[in-house]
Amino acid sequence: MSRTLILIRHAKSDWSAPVQDRDRPLAPRGLRQAPSVGEWLAVRDAVPTYVVVSPAQRAQQTWSLVREALAAQGCDVDAIETHTVEDAYTFSGRDLMDVLGEIPTNARVAAVVGHNPAMEELIETLTGEVVTMKTSALAVVETDAPSWEAGGGRLRVAGRPADESLGA
Repeated sequence: MSRTLILIRHAKSDWSAPVQDRDRPLAPRGLRQAPSVGEWLAVRDAVPTYVVVSPAQRAQQTWSLVREALAAQGCDVDAIETHTVEDAYTFSGRDLMDVLGEIPTNARVAAVVGHNPAMEELIETLTGEVVTMKTSALAVVETDAPSWEAGGGRLRVAGRPADESLGA
């Protein structure tokens, strides 16, 4: 049984906001770009059924905008099981790999909304490929393995939908 993992890097955050890193909101550019991720997923019928989101404000806002875009495209967003996971607020691919271990094996299409460099490190760990994950970028990884920890992932596509740098 093939499983799909969609890694979504949060949209551009507002560095001018006088807040702690965890509380940094999205910048106007991020607010404009994040919905394109949801539109891209909807058009390709790649809607996750299980989503892990970092508790950071910018990740939460990104997922909210992606979810709204999915709904606007007619996707059943009520069927998406969303979890805010404290350990997803990490900049380490190794730590993010541990988060994947908590995703149920029956979740055939799962997503993680998080941060760099953890996203890039995780993609390399799963697929052996080096990918640049700009803000509002996504990567789609597939595997036939029983768990993500088993490795053997295949990178299907990576890029930023807002820039139309994403094929397939």
